[in-house]
Amino acid sequence: MSEYRNLKGKKIKFLTTDLSGEQSEGQIFYSDTNDQLKTVVASAAWSSGGNLVTGTGLMAGAGTQTAALGFGGYIGPGTPNVVATTLEYNGNGWSSSGNLASARSGMGGTGTQTAALGFGGATTIPRGPGLVASSEEYNGTAWTEGNNLNDALAGIGGLGTQTAAVGFGGGTPNVNATEHYDGTSWTNVPGTLTSARRYLQGCGTQTAGLTAGGDGTSSNHYDGSSWTAGGNLNTGRPNTGAVSGIQTSALMSGGGSGGTPVGGKTEEYNGTSWSEIADMAVGRYASAGANGGTTSASVAFGGYLGGTGYISSTEEFNRTVNIITAAAWASGGNLNTDRTSAHAGCGTQTAGLCFGGENPDTTADTEEYNGSTWSEQNNLPGVKQKHGSAGIQTAALAIGGAPDQDQTSHYDGTSWTAGGNLGTSRYDISGTGTQTAAIAFGGQDDPDGTEEYDGSSWTSGGNMNLGRRKCGSAGTQTAALGFGGYKPASPAGHTNNTEAYNGTSWSELNNMNVSKRHQAADGTNTAALACGGAPDTPATTELWDGTSWITSANMGTGRGGTAGGGTTAAFLAFGGDGDVDGTEEFTAATTALNLKTLTDS
Repeated sequence: MSEYRNLKGKKIKFLTTDLSGEQSEGQIFYSDTNDQLKTVVASAAWSSGGNLVTGTGLMAGAGTQTAALGFGGYIGPGTPNVVATTLEYNGNGWSSSGNLASARSGMGGTGTQTAALGFGGATTIPRGPGLVASSEEYNGTAWTEGNNLNDALAGIGGLGTQTAAVGFGGGTPNVNATEHYDGTSWTNVPGTLTSARRYLQGCGTQTAGLTAGGDGTSSNHYDGSSWTAGGNLNTGRPNTGAVSGIQTSALMSGGGSGGTPVGGKTEEYNGTSWSEIADMAVGRYASAGANGGTTSASVAFGGYLGGTGYISSTEEFNRTVNIITAAAWASGGNLNTDRTSAHAGCGTQTAGLCFGGENPDTTADTEEYNGSTWSEQNNLPGVKQKHGSAGIQTAALAIGGAPDQDQTSHYDGTSWTAGGNLGTSRYDISGTGTQTAAIAFGGQDDPDGTEEYDGSSWTSGGNMNLGRRKCGSAGTQTAALGFGGYKPASPAGHTNNTEAYNGTSWSELNNMNVSKRHQAADGTNTAALACGGAPDTPATTELWDGTSWITSANMGTGRGGTAGGGTTAAFLAFGGDGDVDGTEEFTAATTALNLKTLTDS
């Protein structure tokens, strides 16, 4: 019998540990760990990314999968419904950046995350009265006005770079015209699309561009002066979905219109013909994408689902040897006692602690979580709500709150005992740190005050720059974060402000994407998670990376007045308005090599 080496010219490796990395694709090896023949297989699939801050359609996009930009768009009925929002994507989630000079939807977009171009669009829906010709340049932080297009157009396509861009098509009425941008001004050029159309996207360069859809199944190639017909799509896209790549290697996903939905169909182009590959998890049209992506790493975001409205869903397409499991929330065991208002919690996903709150009356109930179920424990010394917390399941603090607004209580994993009183009585207070080195800040009656705890007594610390109550907290006594909340100072209202404490003073950091109060939060000053909150019991989740807040997977149920504990890799949230006894567990995105076991069957 011939050996594998003689048949294939390669021998089967004997390994004590499994292979890892992209370079292992196609290799066959014997795993001594479990006595099996294995190989590493690449696949092409979509997976979920961090959601947009708000469900949006008709956005413009630019950049790549790990450095994408989405801007403008339409968020549905109401005022305002056309937005100037700009969002940056880092391959995991979205963070807010500088707004466009003027709100509009249906813009053309191209370039990179730090050098993008947006042009055309409409300031109103319906489009007719609000078509614009203006263009704007983005430098990674802010937009500046550039010279106008020669014609005001919505649904215009774009490709190229900030200094060598192509704008084509658009309406209303639909046109087939083409314009070039050189970094300063737009110029009409003779080349025309093979048919007039709008709501189409493109990719490639000013001298080797590609567009497809927008009308029927046609695709067009651009050589810098003229458009010629390319291969036909398998499925027509009246409203082009996300497009990325280059003229000879491109990817298109989603598309359609209210009357002719395409769903999540994805097609790949080799420069001659289109072939259908993996469908998106969520079909949509009026979506956007990063046209600088590739057929191995693309991203699509937002869009419209018809009667169910505009969506925040983001999906990433990857051709890789890794199995990508997206960040997600999953249901855990229910609390034994409903909690319908702000209550405190701490600990980890497998060792959580919940105490106090409203039920609907104020309660002293305490429960512990073991990763699957909650169990009743000894009660707090008295009923308590709107209090702060710190510590872990076996060494926790309950801080302030109502009705005993200066009281501190210690939990040792079995029972509660009295600790030192706060210097200033308050409720709606926030806390973080450990049982012997905690920090408490904000709250009713002392919205900018800070106090530090050594395990027995509280002393005054530096004041916050923005007084607030019901804010999120994370970190330690000497490296803490305070974010969001409700500010009583005029003009009163919810805030997205973030501040850091260094053990002495507070300093301003980048804001959250959404202003809210009463959110569950925990982590460190360089890696924190915040979820849920109020008003409107949002399901949104944001992750702090030490510099910015980025969006992540939404909770299964929106909730305000929720509590939680854990890390950005494994978080636990429980109770709150919207799901009074519910528990959810967050798991961060993971990647693992796509190993396949070889058999003789």
